[in-house]
Amino acid sequence: MNSYTATPSSADPEDIVWDLPGEGPQRTALLVLPHAGGNAHAYAEWRGHLPDDVRLLVGQYPGRGARFAEDLPRDIADLAGPVAAALPAGAVDDLVVLGHSMGSLVAFEVVRLLQAAGRSPRALVASACRAPFLPNPSAVYPERLDDDQLVAAIKERGGTDDGILDEPELREIIIPSIRADFAIDDVYRCPVAAARVDCPVTVIGGDADPVVPVDALARWAEITEHGFARHVLTGGHFYFQQRLPEFFALLRPVLGAAHRTAAPA
Repeated sequence: MNSYTATPSSADPEDIVWDLPGEGPQRTALLVLPHAGGNAHAYAEWRGHLPDDVRLLVGQYPGRGARFAEDLPRDIADLAGPVAAALPAGAVDDLVVLGHSMGSLVAFEVVRLLQAAGRSPRALVASACRAPFLPNPSAVYPERLDDDQLVAAIKERGGTDDGILDEPELREIIIPSIRADFAIDDVYRCPVAAARVDCPVTVIGGDADPVVPVDALARWAEITEHGFARHVLTGGHFYFQQRLPEFFALLRPVLGAAHRTAAPA
């Protein structure tokens, strides 16, 4: 996992990266990468919590939504590469990249791809995730679980509507992508020497997260020399679902800092 390329997908770029601008001129773009088994729909509602001049971009992974017919992802490159290649024109000029859980690792790889292309983002925000050079402390091993066992493991983590998981027809549709994502998350690990970004990093987590212990969040500081901040909110692995005002209060300074950095002296 030393290097990847921003590989274009045969899918429409608008299906790979949802573009949800606010009203008026857009000063900053926030790219959000979903958790394992997640999809863009789950984060589209964030539009209502962001300032109008922040452009919301949300990544959609293969095997879900309009990309349902695509092959399921096999590694982190299948998740990050198409997103980096599909970013709308101008969105990278002042970009903050954010991921939740496995999405933080995808976000990290998107940042690396943009760096390699000479288009480094303004900031990286990691939520409820181990640092990319660490082994997964809470591997799921989906290949060892039948569907009922996998559903039980997902419910334990939270973040997914139990009604969907309990509906046989809907479950049959989403289980394959969940298996694929967890298989990627289980084994992903970036070599220490390659785990570097040239932008500030902010990490946020829940104080009762059973997947990523709070102490592990501080290790993200080791991937950057451009500023680091750690924040802990009350809650579990999907802490922000019950703490949206506090969560976005933490994001606002990061987005504001991106704007100030981009402004001419």
